[in-house]
Amino acid sequence: MPRKAREYPEEGEFVVATVKSIHPYGAFLKLDEYPGKEGFMHISEVASTWVKNIRDYVKEGQKIVAKVIRVDPSKGHIDLSLKRVNQQQRKAKLQEYKRAQKAENLLKMAAEKIGKDFETAWKEVWVPLEEEYGEVYAAFEDAAQNGMEVLEDLISKEWIEALKPIIEAYVEIPTVTIDAEFEITVPKPNGIEIIKEALIRARDRVNEEKDIDVKFTYQGAPRYRIDITAPDYYKAEEVLEDIAEEILRVIKEAGGEATLIRKEKRIKKVKKRGK
Repeated sequence: MPRKAREYPEEGEFVVATVKSIHPYGAFLKLDEYPGKEGFMHISEVASTWVKNIRDYVKEGQKIVAKVIRVDPSKGHIDLSLKRVNQQQRKAKLQEYKRAQKAENLLKMAAEKIGKDFETAWKEVWVPLEEEYGEVYAAFEDAAQNGMEVLEDLISKEWIEALKPIIEAYVEIPTVTIDAEFEITVPKPNGIEIIKEALIRARDRVNEEKDIDVKFTYQGAPRYRIDITAPDYYKAEEVLEDIAEEILRVIKEAGGEATLIRKEKRIKKVKKRGK
């Protein structure tokens, strides 16, 4: 079970917790990511409406996502809330937890490879990577995308060599794909050739960049679809802006017209294999 490097959670943090015991006035929960730590959820923090029976909302042994509303390390008190967690926050936290579980499994593989126990791996790898990146799997993604050298100042060479083939084989790099359409017309005998040349020039100009992929698809005159895949949404938007600027410039110089029609972004994951 993945655990945090910190001893106590922070106020405002979302945590995965297991309901330990239920009472008329509230429930005690075990914080899964903080070994040995328990939190209390008052009945008033269970739901936004009046709660007659807390067991209608939670049961012993149930795992929930709760929000930390107060922390007092001197007394060992942690107050939790269920009603202050919306569906999107719950989904995001569970996704983070799954990523932590995967990172833990990969680190265990590396530890076994070099004959070290997980407690040693946790101290020598997990703690420094979490402190730097916020979550260990994010560090693994960075290494998969930009090379293991990004971890050189954080963990030893021994760990880097053990983790390298594992990260290359198992870590998935998230990418964002956005799509849009251009309406392009060039009222000349060679108008189609001018449009084709403008699209090719714009595509080749950005495809030289690392981790950027641009594809054009003919949708039927005068529409042309563009799909841009990039490491993140902001980079994809930047590429689209550059391409649109280039296409609009070329088409305008040729005496034609071009209009950009926006679409929605799509997120996918690409597994990076070893080189």
